[in-house]
Amino acid sequence: MISLLSLVFVVAVKVFKKTTPNGKVTVYLGRRDFIDHLDFCDPVDGIVVVDNDYLKGRKIYSQLVTTYRYGREEDEVMGLKFSKEMVLSHEQIVPMVNNKMELTAIQEKLLKKLGPNAFPFTFPFPEMSPSSVTLQPGEDDQGKPLGVEYCVRAYVAENEEDKGHKRSSVTLAIKKLQYAPATRGRRLPSSLVSKGFTFSNGKINLEVTLDRETYYHGEKLAANIIVSNNSRKSVRGIKCYVIQHCEITMINSQFSRHVASLESREGCPITPGASLSKTFYMVPLARTNRDSRGIALDGHLKEDDVNLASSTLVGEGKCPTDAIGIVISYSVRVKLNCGTLGGELVTDVPFKLLHPAPGTIERQRVNAMKKMQSIERHRYENSLYTNEEEDNIVFEDFARLRLNEPE
Repeated sequence: MISLLSLVFVVAVKVFKKTTPNGKVTVYLGRRDFIDHLDFCDPVDGIVVVDNDYLKGRKIYSQLVTTYRYGREEDEVMGLKFSKEMVLSHEQIVPMVNNKMELTAIQEKLLKKLGPNAFPFTFPFPEMSPSSVTLQPGEDDQGKPLGVEYCVRAYVAENEEDKGHKRSSVTLAIKKLQYAPATRGRRLPSSLVSKGFTFSNGKINLEVTLDRETYYHGEKLAANIIVSNNSRKSVRGIKCYVIQHCEITMINSQFSRHVASLESREGCPITPGASLSKTFYMVPLARTNRDSRGIALDGHLKEDDVNLASSTLVGEGKCPTDAIGIVISYSVRVKLNCGTLGGELVTDVPFKLLHPAPGTIERQRVNAMKKMQSIERHRYENSLYTNEEEDNIVFEDFARLRLNEPE
């Protein structure tokens, strides 16, 4: 009888898999999210397993593909397309061509477990490739949502020119994301604006300061507002918004959406000579904007993956306008209502909204918060007590995607 003290506690490693409709070829990925660290990007590393005697001289090819959809699918008429599919990497997997490939830890473990019919592949992301973003469709939208998507495609073909058959092809959706820097920065974003009035002396001064430069998804945002009324007008009310700005580079289009808002008349009217200091708290969340068409989301694979799209980051010395795809930025907008004739005093304060980097205390705190809010579907399952390290792998099937290849 084996003593419980001799058993080693090992956390199960989740591996995602998907099999072709004919059941002959299976693709394994150790993760679905690949992180852009600005100076480098995590490569797509996986394993292809093929049944014995199935190929009969044919080959298995794999591709890293991105689809950039910038118009509605239902508006495509007379051959007009509002999407562009680009093959970023293409490689023959079976028989292996690159025998000097450096294997990752998960590839080595899978090769050991899956046997001689397993073949590794690795795809790098091109520099400045866009992050995964999905624009939330409206109730009347029927086609695929607008945005930037990535997938890994594997198929059996006679040669490189052959596109293969649907029964022997498999497509796995993945995401390319960015995380917040290790430090949030010490600068507190702020803005100071004034408004004067015709035929009236004095001005209304508005100062807005945020409590930090970078926020994490789900975190409370604090906007400190100071209003000094040195005019003869009165401030009737204050409105505060979190604005998501989207720039679609393919068609040179820009638009903005409110993702959180708050209105207050407390302390109002602010009469001539008076002042007001107040802090507005807001939490921009995807789940509170489910009915808002055009809200940008981190390209989600399942419902519990949904977050607002992260701010687009670029490397040092590069301009944010050079980024391709859908460029995302955020700002806090404050409006003072100065009456029917006085108009409004408006200012914007930019900030960044991102995921905390893995391994940080903030990341652990965010994960704990998510577990409290809903059941964590992607948490490590079936923690095992085992003496055999190679058995501590849990496989999860990808949801099957509809392929566009002809029969």
